[in-house]
Amino acid sequence: MIGRRSFALLLTAALALPALSACGADGASGAAAASYPLRIGVIGTGNKLTGVIGYLNDEKKLLPLLAPAGVTEVRTFSFPNGPDLNQALLAGELDIALYGDTPALVARGAGQPTRLIAQNTVGIDAGVLARKQGGPARLADLAGTRVAAQKGSYIHRYLLGALEEAGIKPREIVHIYNSDIEAALERGDVDAAAVPAANMEALRLKGYPLIDIASRDHPAYLGSSATVVPESFLGARPGFVKVWQGAQREGTRLAKRDWERYLAFAAKVGGFPAEVTKATTLREQLPEEPFTPQGLRLLENTKKFLVEQKFIRSDFSIDEWIAPGARG
Repeated sequence: MIGRRSFALLLTAALALPALSACGADGASGAAAASYPLRIGVIGTGNKLTGVIGYLNDEKKLLPLLAPAGVTEVRTFSFPNGPDLNQALLAGELDIALYGDTPALVARGAGQPTRLIAQNTVGIDAGVLARKQGGPARLADLAGTRVAAQKGSYIHRYLLGALEEAGIKPREIVHIYNSDIEAALERGDVDAAAVPAANMEALRLKGYPLIDIASRDHPAYLGSSATVVPESFLGARPGFVKVWQGAQREGTRLAKRDWERYLAFAAKVGGFPAEVTKATTLREQLPEEPFTPQGLRLLENTKKFLVEQKFIRSDFSIDEWIAPGARG
């Protein structure tokens, strides 16, 4: 299957359970402290929180909302992709992870002891762009070409799903970080690339032909987020889930109440022009509740695809993955 070997290799750290699973979120002793700094893992650069949780933090409102759970400080750690974040989470270097559904599902399917406590973004778009000169004009033209994607991400899963659905086999799918894809297209190193919504819009405005859009052409492969914690962390702090979910609800409420202010924040932390942020940051992508029918449906569809493609080693129940009490 397309890209299966390279996809799996990026996720091998999630399989090393015997060596690392004994490491808890509180160190070797695993003992819970009355108060603690919360170590949050995210995808990106600059150790910046994004989304409604990042908005709360930027407004100096996140820490007071998390204080009832014993949180005294919020520390953010950035990772280039989901597999790298999974390694840190498994090694006990993080207390909570905010990232795409695909790496979170793969890690759980590999036996990584996590619990899902929320989805803060639902229906995340993606697209495939071609190089400017002589590149593919449609998805079918990707047969026999070199295509780039940030492997191990929901973007990669969207690309594989779209190609599988269309019965198309590129010559090669290469792993390139989203930040480096424009240069690869410009040099002609690749014929096309799958990218997240903001990158897609920014490159489209620069003249790169957009040949496939998940929301238009393959809505079943839209992405969603996953907020997960290690089971050891949750076992030591059972009240954390409700406190975190309350903070997410408040962040969503504040963002939708002053949408222009939220968009300004999103543009600042995302590093994209305001017009790109406005076009790709949508109110309807921010759910009012930690779990919604649409979000769970996308999550289940993604899991099913990953199981069929054998990226998930062992199937599991989404309902059983969700932390006790997290659905009300």
